[in-house]
Amino acid sequence: MQTQTHTATKQEVLNALLVEVPAPNAPKPLLPSIQEKKPEALKPYIEQDLWQHIAFNLRFEISPHPRLKKRIDWYLAQPDYLLKVNERAAPYLYHIVKKVEQQKLPLELALLPFVESDFRPHAVSKQQAVGAWQLVDATAYHFGLQSNDWYDGRKDVLAATDAALAYLKYLHKTFNGNWLHAIAAYNSGEGRVKSAIKKNRKQRKSTHYWYLKLPKETSDYVPKLLALSYLLQHPDTGFKRPNLINQASTTILDVGQEFSFGILASLLEINKQRLHELNPGYLRHQSPTNGPHKVLVPLTEKALMKSAFYRDQFSLNYTVVQNDTLYGIARRFSTSVEKIKQLNDKKSNLIRVGERLLINQPNIDRSLTVDYKISPYLQQQAPVKQATIEHHHTIVSGDSLWDLSQHYQVPLKDLLDWNNLQAASILSPGNVLILHLPAKQEAKPKRPTNAPSYLDKLENAVNASEVPRSAVPNLPQ
Repeated sequence: MQTQTHTATKQEVLNALLVEVPAPNAPKPLLPSIQEKKPEALKPYIEQDLWQHIAFNLRFEISPHPRLKKRIDWYLAQPDYLLKVNERAAPYLYHIVKKVEQQKLPLELALLPFVESDFRPHAVSKQQAVGAWQLVDATAYHFGLQSNDWYDGRKDVLAATDAALAYLKYLHKTFNGNWLHAIAAYNSGEGRVKSAIKKNRKQRKSTHYWYLKLPKETSDYVPKLLALSYLLQHPDTGFKRPNLINQASTTILDVGQEFSFGILASLLEINKQRLHELNPGYLRHQSPTNGPHKVLVPLTEKALMKSAFYRDQFSLNYTVVQNDTLYGIARRFSTSVEKIKQLNDKKSNLIRVGERLLINQPNIDRSLTVDYKISPYLQQQAPVKQATIEHHHTIVSGDSLWDLSQHYQVPLKDLLDWNNLQAASILSPGNVLILHLPAKQEAKPKRPTNAPSYLDKLENAVNASEVPRSAVPNLPQ
């Protein structure tokens, strides 16, 4: 015999939220839940769509209350709200969800930046709370965020996520595992929530969140979060849930040194303005000297690891020897088998003796900054500094400054500056000139095919003094 199940209509579901709560003086209220999740429902569901994944793994019980109904009506009056805000959240949300899940926290916490700031990294409140997570300076400092003229960690969405989650865990413990109290305290401060709880206990009233006398903003804050959580789980109400692939579209790159946004964007072949937009915590065109040096790039991890810049500057060559395994190599270099496979386009774990593998390891041997003493309007056009080798040239009869600058392929002005000379200076045979020549010459100057390459020989020398005089071609007469 089949039994018919009744599917609640939108109006029936919303009306359930108007059920009266017990009287304020009830010692222990028993609030009916719209949905009570069974233990097995707490196991994480992994969905291909990130928003569906979030909706299926929300676990707060939603208790009926007129204030909750009011916030639901507010959302339903603008059904496209989440579609619009999702555009700002998209680069970060996957990372935030993973951080919440790794710490085994309720996934409702990933929704707080929507409630706090409509996911605006530059938002500043009247109380001077800053960023998507709306952290005040004292809280940010206490939980490890830096703030100076170069960088504000509160505007760095993912760094602020770490601080906010640490703060929420602290509040959860402070309020004996009550998440509604902890979230209310996140908004108004733990002192106010403690005081409201103490006052209700003294008057023998319930200490449930709904009965606490809190500032209006906080009274609306928790219902706003619960309403968003409820509507995500009930798209049949007409509230539009965005579509977002459950994969990272951005990757965190630890550059490992001070960097200029212009240079880094150029090397990664990405848009500089987009790089700035993704990293609002950096307040200037250059990162602080002492860090942080992490940057969110608009590339998947796979795309980043395939980029020429990553392969050149963040990997080293390793030759497989007898008894090597990918697992053993990964442990030795503190990386993962999967990353080694990605970097080397390997489909299996098989390796052979003598095979050369790229291992992801920071290996930057160039400066990623520019000289900011020049006009700020020209700063992004400044050339990248090159590694150089100091070379001593002994003047012989017939040498001229112009001939030497042409021979060594260096600007005449540089040659004069290096040796404190004037253009009209007379060169005396036997004197020594100092030249700073590129350690790596990417584009060789045109020369006859039978002419020896001085720079090629110099590049292989341990130091300039080891280059024999015979290796230097005859100077033009």
